[in-house]
Amino acid sequence: MPEVGKLEKVPLRAIWKDEARDFTPWLAENIEVLGQALDLSLRVVQKEKTVGTFSLDILAEDENGEFVIVENQIEKTDHDHLGKAVTYLTNLGAKTAVWLTSDPRPEHIRAMAWLNEASPPDIAFYLVKVEAYRIGDSLPAPVFTKIVEPSVEAKEVGQQKEELAQRHVDRLEFWSELLATAKTRSALHANVSPRKDNWVGTTGGLPGVAFNFVILMDDSRVEMYVDRGPGWRNWNKGLFDLLFDQRSAIEASYGGPILWERLDDGRACRISVTLGSGGLRNRANWSAIQDRMVDAMIRLHLALESRTQEATVKAQLAGRDPMDASAD
Repeated sequence: MPEVGKLEKVPLRAIWKDEARDFTPWLAENIEVLGQALDLSLRVVQKEKTVGTFSLDILAEDENGEFVIVENQIEKTDHDHLGKAVTYLTNLGAKTAVWLTSDPRPEHIRAMAWLNEASPPDIAFYLVKVEAYRIGDSLPAPVFTKIVEPSVEAKEVGQQKEELAQRHVDRLEFWSELLATAKTRSALHANVSPRKDNWVGTTGGLPGVAFNFVILMDDSRVEMYVDRGPGWRNWNKGLFDLLFDQRSAIEASYGGPILWERLDDGRACRISVTLGSGGLRNRANWSAIQDRMVDAMIRLHLALESRTQEATVKAQLAGRDPMDASAD
Protein backbone atom coordinates (compact mmCIF):
# COMPACT_ATOMS: atom_id res chain seq x y z
CA MET A 1 0.00 0.00 0.00
CA PRO A 2 1.21 3.55 -0.71
CA GLU A 3 2.53 5.52 2.22
CA VAL A 4 0.47 8.58 3.13
CA GLY A 5 1.73 11.36 5.35
CA LYS A 6 -0.18 12.75 8.30
CA LEU A 7 -1.10 16.42 8.21
CA GLU A 8 0.02 18.14 11.41
CA LYS A 9 -1.06 21.61 12.49
CA VAL A 10 1.82 23.86 13.56
CA PRO A 11 1.34 26.71 16.07
CA LEU A 12 1.98 30.00 14.32
CA ARG A 13 4.17 31.25 17.15
CA ALA A 14 6.46 28.28 16.58
CA ILE A 15 7.19 29.70 13.12
CA TRP A 16 6.85 33.44 13.63
CA LYS A 17 7.64 34.30 17.23
CA ASP A 18 6.94 38.00 16.79
CA GLU A 19 4.22 39.37 14.54
CA ALA A 20 5.96 42.63 13.61
CA ARG A 21 9.56 41.35 13.36
CA ASP A 22 8.85 37.92 11.87
CA PHE A 23 5.41 37.45 10.32
CA THR A 24 4.98 40.83 8.60
CA PRO A 25 8.43 40.71 6.87
CA TRP A 26 7.77 37.14 5.73
CA LEU A 27 4.36 38.07 4.34
CA ALA A 28 5.77 41.11 2.55
CA GLU A 29 8.33 38.88 0.82
CA ASN A 30 5.68 36.27 -0.02
CA ILE A 31 2.71 38.51 -0.76
CA GLU A 32 1.85 36.39 -3.82
CA VAL A 33 0.81 33.55 -1.47
CA LEU A 34 -1.84 35.78 0.07
CA GLY A 35 -2.79 37.09 -3.37
CA GLN A 36 -3.41 33.58 -4.66
CA ALA A 37 -5.68 32.82 -1.70
CA LEU A 38 -7.71 35.97 -2.36
CA ASP A 39 -7.57 35.72 -6.16
CA LEU A 40 -5.83 39.10 -6.27
CA SER A 41 -2.60 40.22 -7.87
CA LEU A 42 -0.76 42.06 -5.10
CA ARG A 43 2.44 44.10 -5.00
CA VAL A 44 3.92 45.47 -1.78
CA VAL A 45 4.21 49.26 -1.73
CA GLN A 46 5.47 49.74 1.83
CA LYS A 47 5.85 47.90 5.13
CA GLU A 48 4.91 49.59 8.40
CA LYS A 49 3.22 52.48 6.61
CA THR A 50 2.65 55.42 8.97
CA VAL A 51 -0.96 56.56 9.21
CA GLY A 52 -1.17 59.39 11.71
CA THR A 53 0.04 57.93 14.99
CA PHE A 54 -0.63 54.38 13.78
CA SER A 55 1.43 52.00 11.67
CA LEU A 56 -0.12 49.83 8.95
CA ASP A 57 1.55 46.43 8.60
CA ILE A 58 1.58 46.28 4.81
CA LEU A 59 0.40 48.68 2.14
CA ALA A 60 -0.01 46.91 -1.19
CA GLU A 61 -1.67 47.61 -4.50
CA ASP A 62 -3.71 45.43 -6.80
CA GLU A 63 -3.56 44.93 -10.56
CA ASN A 64 -5.56 48.13 -11.06
CA GLY A 65 -3.16 50.20 -9.01
CA GLU A 66 -5.64 50.56 -6.13
CA PHE A 67 -4.32 50.46 -2.59
CA VAL A 68 -4.86 47.32 -0.50
CA ILE A 69 -4.25 47.52 3.23
CA VAL A 70 -3.14 44.36 5.07
CA GLU A 71 -3.49 44.25 8.85
CA ASN A 72 -1.90 41.25 10.60
CA GLN A 73 -2.98 39.66 13.87
CA ILE A 74 -1.71 36.13 14.51
CA GLU A 75 -3.97 35.76 17.51
CA LYS A 76 -7.68 36.13 18.33
CA THR A 77 -9.34 39.13 16.67
CA ASP A 78 -10.07 42.22 18.75
CA HIS A 79 -11.82 45.57 18.37
CA ASP A 80 -8.51 47.41 18.12
CA HIS A 81 -7.50 45.70 14.87
CA LEU A 82 -11.00 46.01 13.43
CA GLY A 83 -10.87 49.75 14.04
CA LYS A 84 -7.38 49.96 12.55
CA ALA A 85 -8.48 48.18 9.37
CA VAL A 86 -11.27 50.69 8.82
CA THR A 87 -9.04 53.62 9.78
CA TYR A 88 -6.25 52.65 7.39
CA LEU A 89 -8.62 52.00 4.50
CA THR A 90 -10.40 55.33 4.82
CA ASN A 91 -7.31 57.45 5.51
CA LEU A 92 -5.24 55.99 2.68
CA GLY A 93 -8.08 55.99 0.15
CA ALA A 94 -7.72 52.23 -0.29
CA LYS A 95 -10.32 50.06 -1.98
CA THR A 96 -9.57 46.77 -0.20
CA ALA A 97 -8.91 45.86 3.44
CA VAL A 98 -7.43 42.48 4.39
CA TRP A 99 -7.40 41.45 8.05
CA LEU A 100 -5.32 38.34 8.80
CA THR A 101 -5.91 36.45 12.04
CA SER A 102 -5.36 33.04 13.56
CA ASP A 103 -8.67 33.08 15.45
CA PRO A 104 -11.62 35.11 14.11
CA ARG A 105 -14.30 35.86 16.69
CA PRO A 106 -17.94 35.42 15.55
CA GLU A 107 -18.67 39.06 16.41
CA HIS A 108 -15.92 40.26 14.09
CA ILE A 109 -16.99 37.90 11.34
CA ARG A 110 -20.42 39.51 11.45
CA ALA A 111 -18.89 42.99 11.57
CA MET A 112 -16.75 42.40 8.47
CA ALA A 113 -19.70 40.88 6.61
CA TRP A 114 -21.75 43.96 7.50
CA LEU A 115 -18.99 46.24 6.22
CA ASN A 116 -19.16 44.47 2.85
CA GLU A 117 -22.92 44.98 2.74
CA ALA A 118 -22.84 48.60 3.86
CA SER A 119 -19.88 49.86 1.84
CA PRO A 120 -19.94 51.09 -1.80
CA PRO A 121 -19.63 48.47 -4.57
CA ASP A 122 -15.92 49.16 -5.16
CA ILE A 123 -14.91 48.67 -1.51
CA ALA A 124 -13.98 45.17 -0.29
CA PHE A 125 -13.29 43.69 3.13
CA TYR A 126 -11.57 40.33 3.66
CA LEU A 127 -11.24 38.47 6.94
CA VAL A 128 -8.68 35.70 6.47
CA LYS A 129 -7.75 32.92 8.87
CA VAL A 130 -4.04 32.04 8.96
CA GLU A 131 -2.92 28.50 9.83
CA ALA A 132 0.18 26.41 9.22
CA TYR A 133 0.58 22.68 8.56
CA ARG A 134 3.32 20.21 7.78
CA ILE A 135 3.60 16.55 6.83
CA GLY A 136 6.16 14.61 8.80
CA ASP A 137 9.44 16.51 8.87
CA SER A 138 8.53 18.86 6.02
CA LEU A 139 8.74 22.61 6.35
CA PRO A 140 5.55 24.18 7.71
CA ALA A 141 3.30 25.64 5.02
CA PRO A 142 0.92 28.55 5.60
CA VAL A 143 -2.75 28.17 4.74
CA PHE A 144 -4.95 31.22 4.17
CA THR A 145 -8.71 30.63 4.41
CA LYS A 146 -11.21 33.34 3.49
CA ILE A 147 -13.74 33.69 6.31
CA VAL A 148 -15.38 36.84 4.97
CA GLU A 149 -15.08 38.18 1.44
CA PRO A 150 -16.99 40.61 -0.76
CA SER A 151 -19.63 39.27 -3.13
CA VAL A 152 -22.25 40.54 -5.53
CA GLU A 153 -24.92 39.05 -3.27
CA ALA A 154 -23.59 40.91 -0.23
CA LYS A 155 -23.55 44.20 -2.10
CA GLU A 156 -27.10 43.57 -3.32
CA VAL A 157 -28.22 42.88 0.26
CA GLY A 158 -26.54 46.10 1.33
CA GLN A 159 -28.26 48.03 -1.44
CA GLN A 160 -31.62 46.57 -0.44
CA LYS A 161 -31.03 47.56 3.18
CA GLU A 162 -30.06 51.06 2.10
CA GLU A 163 -33.19 51.36 -0.02
CA LEU A 164 -35.28 50.08 2.89
CA ALA A 165 -33.75 52.64 5.22
CA GLN A 166 -34.47 55.39 2.70
CA ARG A 167 -38.01 54.09 2.36
CA HIS A 168 -38.48 54.56 6.12
CA VAL A 169 -37.26 58.15 5.85
CA ASP A 170 -39.57 58.81 2.91
CA ARG A 171 -42.56 57.33 4.73
CA LEU A 172 -41.98 59.52 7.77
CA GLU A 173 -41.92 62.56 5.51
CA PHE A 174 -44.96 61.41 3.54
CA TRP A 175 -47.04 60.73 6.66
CA SER A 176 -46.01 64.05 8.21
CA GLU A 177 -47.35 65.89 5.18
CA LEU A 178 -50.50 63.76 4.85
CA LEU A 179 -51.45 64.03 8.52
CA ALA A 180 -50.94 67.78 8.44
CA THR A 181 -53.33 67.96 5.49
CA ALA A 182 -55.83 65.55 7.08
CA LYS A 183 -55.92 67.58 10.29
CA THR A 184 -57.23 70.62 8.41
CA ARG A 185 -60.17 68.64 7.01
CA SER A 186 -61.09 66.05 9.65
CA ALA A 187 -60.46 65.31 13.32
CA LEU A 188 -60.31 61.56 12.73
CA HIS A 189 -56.49 61.33 12.54
CA ALA A 190 -55.71 64.51 14.47
CA ASN A 191 -53.86 62.66 17.23
CA VAL A 192 -51.97 60.24 14.98
CA SER A 193 -48.18 60.57 14.66
CA PRO A 194 -46.05 59.83 11.56
CA ARG A 195 -44.30 56.46 11.48
CA LYS A 196 -41.84 54.55 9.29
CA ASP A 197 -44.38 51.82 8.41
CA ASN A 198 -46.46 51.79 5.25
CA TRP A 199 -49.65 52.59 7.16
CA VAL A 200 -50.99 54.94 9.81
CA GLY A 201 -54.42 54.68 11.39
CA THR A 202 -56.77 55.24 14.28
CA THR A 203 -59.58 53.29 15.89
CA GLY A 204 -61.92 56.23 15.66
CA GLY A 205 -63.49 55.20 18.98
CA LEU A 206 -64.73 51.80 17.77
CA PRO A 207 -63.09 48.79 19.49
CA GLY A 208 -61.41 46.53 16.97
CA VAL A 209 -62.11 48.86 14.05
CA ALA A 210 -59.29 50.95 12.56
CA PHE A 211 -59.39 53.47 9.74
CA ASN A 212 -55.99 53.29 8.04
CA PHE A 213 -54.12 55.16 5.35
CA VAL A 214 -51.79 52.83 3.40
CA ILE A 215 -48.98 53.95 1.10
CA LEU A 216 -47.23 51.49 -1.23
CA MET A 217 -44.38 52.19 -3.63
CA ASP A 218 -46.68 52.60 -6.63
CA ASP A 219 -50.15 52.90 -5.17
CA SER A 220 -52.16 53.91 -2.11
CA ARG A 221 -55.36 52.97 -0.38
CA VAL A 222 -57.68 53.78 2.50
CA GLU A 223 -59.31 51.05 4.54
CA MET A 224 -61.37 50.02 7.48
CA TYR A 225 -59.59 47.12 9.16
CA VAL A 226 -61.56 44.93 11.56
CA ASP A 227 -59.66 42.92 14.17
CA ARG A 228 -60.45 42.79 17.89
CA GLY A 229 -57.64 40.34 18.51
CA PRO A 230 -57.37 36.67 19.54
CA GLY A 231 -60.67 35.01 20.36
CA TRP A 232 -62.71 37.49 18.30
CA ARG A 233 -62.66 35.94 14.84
CA ASN A 234 -66.38 35.23 14.77
CA TRP A 235 -67.12 38.76 15.90
CA ASN A 236 -64.90 40.19 13.15
CA LYS A 237 -66.58 38.06 10.49
CA GLY A 238 -70.06 38.74 11.86
CA LEU A 239 -69.52 42.50 11.73
CA PHE A 240 -68.15 42.26 8.20
CA ASP A 241 -71.17 40.20 7.07
CA LEU A 242 -73.63 42.70 8.50
CA LEU A 243 -71.86 45.54 6.69
CA PHE A 244 -71.61 43.53 3.48
CA ASP A 245 -75.39 43.11 3.57
CA GLN A 246 -75.53 46.90 3.18
CA ARG A 247 -72.92 46.97 0.43
CA SER A 248 -74.99 48.86 -2.13
CA ALA A 249 -75.99 51.60 0.29
CA ILE A 250 -72.45 51.96 1.63
CA GLU A 251 -70.90 52.21 -1.84
CA ALA A 252 -73.56 54.72 -2.86
CA SER A 253 -72.73 56.79 0.22
CA TYR A 254 -68.99 56.57 -0.49
CA GLY A 255 -69.52 57.45 -4.14
CA GLY A 256 -67.79 54.54 -5.81
CA PRO A 257 -66.88 50.84 -5.68
CA ILE A 258 -65.32 49.39 -2.54
CA LEU A 259 -63.22 46.24 -2.16
CA TRP A 260 -64.75 43.82 0.36
CA GLU A 261 -62.21 41.36 1.76
CA ARG A 262 -63.60 38.91 4.31
CA LEU A 263 -60.17 37.20 4.49
CA ASP A 264 -61.62 33.84 5.43
CA ASP A 265 -58.20 32.28 6.00
CA GLY A 266 -57.41 34.77 8.75
CA ARG A 267 -58.91 36.44 11.79
CA ALA A 268 -59.34 39.98 10.47
CA CYS A 269 -61.39 41.56 7.68
CA ARG A 270 -60.75 44.56 5.44
CA ILE A 271 -62.98 47.02 3.59
CA SER A 272 -60.86 49.21 1.34
CA VAL A 273 -60.50 51.49 -1.64
CA THR A 274 -57.37 51.40 -3.81
CA LEU A 275 -56.80 54.82 -5.33
CA GLY A 276 -54.48 54.11 -8.27
CA SER A 277 -52.99 57.59 -8.21
CA GLY A 278 -49.35 56.69 -7.55
CA GLY A 279 -47.35 55.84 -4.48
CA LEU A 280 -44.27 56.58 -2.41
CA ARG A 281 -41.85 56.60 -5.31
CA ASN A 282 -43.90 59.32 -7.06
CA ARG A 283 -42.50 62.11 -4.90
CA ALA A 284 -43.38 64.84 -7.40
CA ASN A 285 -47.08 63.90 -7.01
CA TRP A 286 -47.15 63.44 -3.23
CA SER A 287 -49.37 66.45 -2.65
CA ALA A 288 -52.02 65.21 -5.10
CA ILE A 289 -51.78 61.64 -3.75
CA GLN A 290 -52.19 62.85 -0.17
CA ASP A 291 -55.14 65.05 -1.07
CA ARG A 292 -56.88 62.15 -2.77
CA MET A 293 -56.18 59.83 0.19
CA VAL A 294 -57.61 62.32 2.68
CA ASP A 295 -60.72 62.85 0.54
CA ALA A 296 -61.25 59.10 0.16
CA MET A 297 -60.77 58.52 3.90
CA ILE A 298 -63.34 61.16 4.83
CA ARG A 299 -65.90 59.62 2.48
CA LEU A 300 -65.14 56.04 3.56
CA HIS A 301 -65.37 56.97 7.24
CA LEU A 302 -68.69 58.74 6.75
CA ALA A 303 -70.08 55.80 4.78
CA LEU A 304 -69.05 53.23 7.37
CA GLU A 305 -68.90 54.71 10.86
CA SER A 306 -72.60 54.93 11.77
CA ARG A 307 -73.39 51.65 10.04
CA THR A 308 -70.48 49.99 11.87
CA GLN A 309 -71.82 51.17 15.22
CA GLU A 310 -75.28 49.84 14.35
CA ALA A 311 -73.84 46.57 13.08
CA THR A 312 -71.78 46.18 16.25
CA VAL A 313 -74.94 46.35 18.35
CA LYS A 314 -76.72 43.90 16.04
CA ALA A 315 -73.77 41.52 16.20
CA GLN A 316 -73.89 41.54 19.97
CA LEU A 317 -77.68 41.09 20.04
CA ALA A 318 -77.35 38.21 17.59
CA GLY A 319 -74.98 36.41 19.92
CA ARG A 320 -71.90 37.01 17.78
CA ASP A 321 -69.98 38.67 20.59
CA PRO A 322 -67.72 35.71 21.52
CA MET A 323 -66.97 36.36 25.15
CA ASP A 324 -66.54 32.60 25.23
CA ALA A 325 -63.33 32.03 23.23
CA SER A 326 -64.61 28.57 22.28
CA ALA A 327 -66.99 30.33 19.89
CA ASP A 328 -64.06 30.73 17.50
